[in-house]
Parts: sequence; C-alpha cells; structure tokens
Amino acid sequence: MKFLDPNHPFFRKVWVRWVTALAPMAWGAFEFWMQQPFWGIIFGAAGVYAYYTLIVKGPDQAS
Repeated sequence: MKFLDPNHPFFRKVWVRWVTALAPMAWGAFEFWMQQPFWGIIFGAAGVYAYYTLIVKGPDQAS
C-alpha cells in the first residue's frame, strides 16, 4: 500500500490532485511567515512530495 496513491479513485479529478499538493505548501509558507521553520519545512516537504507524486508522476495511464 502506497502512502499517497495517485491511482486511487479520490484523485481521479485533476483539481483534487492540485489542491492536495498545493494546500500543504501554502500552509508551510504560512508557518514560515509565523516564524515556525520546523513546521514550515514539514508541511513544505509534504507538499513537494504530493506535487511530485500526484502532478509530476501522476496516475498510470489506462490502456
């Protein structure tokens, strides 16, 4: 079982994948703005991982 599976039916819609990737990045930026770099790095890394998994790699193409 993958931590974040781009082939799961929940991520079928493109906008759901984008929100799932961008929301933690935005929260990480907010944490940096509030001078909490530890949480900023944690949420930023989660957002980057989600972006790579859901947007860059994306779901497998159905044949």
